[in-house]
Amino acid sequence: PVHSAAVALAVPRKPSAWRRIKPHWKPLATAAVLLIGLFSFSNLPVRLQADHLTVVGERQRLQLDDGSKVLLNTNSAFSSSIKDHQRVARLFQGEAFFEVAPSRGLPLEIDAGPVRASVRDTDFAVRYLNGEAQVQVQRGDVDLSNTFDDARVRLSAGESIRIGPKGFGQPAKLDASKDLAWVQGRLVFENCPMSEVLAELRRYYPGWIVNTNDKLASVAVTGNYRLDQPLDVVRSLAHITSAKLSEYPALVILN
Repeated sequence: PVHSAAVALAVPRKPSAWRRIKPHWKPLATAAVLLIGLFSFSNLPVRLQADHLTVVGERQRLQLDDGSKVLLNTNSAFSSSIKDHQRVARLFQGEAFFEVAPSRGLPLEIDAGPVRASVRDTDFAVRYLNGEAQVQVQRGDVDLSNTFDDARVRLSAGESIRIGPKGFGQPAKLDASKDLAWVQGRLVFENCPMSEVLAELRRYYPGWIVNTNDKLASVAVTGNYRLDQPLDVVRSLAHITSAKLSEYPALVILN
């Protein structure tokens, strides 16, 4: 038994992910800040085309010349042209909620990557991230066309749909209290894997949120949080899962 214990003690333990990262946290934090700046610079063409921009964690309210209202979500780029012969807007990236004013004339047309939405007197949201668009209708109807093959779909209140490189997905039921909670400044999760929760929080945090504990990724999360306090949400998640949280400039590590 003594020999076995000695052998066990002699076998080096594999260092945890955090132990491997800890000596390098300062370079990682510096790299995080530099990458954020680099991303902003690499996104310059989009920023030059947009009339309105939001930084990470910011929301911005707009009113178009036709009376329509727009709420831009975090890290979004948007432009519009409202004239007698056209009502056109474009979401270059990010997310926006539209309250479209009634019009007997031309509909408001909104481009977002692979999809164009044509609307009158409608409340709906458009998300365009990583080459995929999503449309969610709270009130009224939205006529959609795919810019790849001109396929068309009409969505009604309470419906949502995703549009990617392969075209339209299947319409799904919209849970406005959860899916559109961001419009009210909230993030709502119901039995959502921690990996997806952290991915959403990263959209609102101006830095890196890193999880080095694989067991946390599949933990189900249910909660209603303020979206303007992503760091507090991470702290809360660390507390309820008994995870260790390490905070540095522009870098948060769960382990």
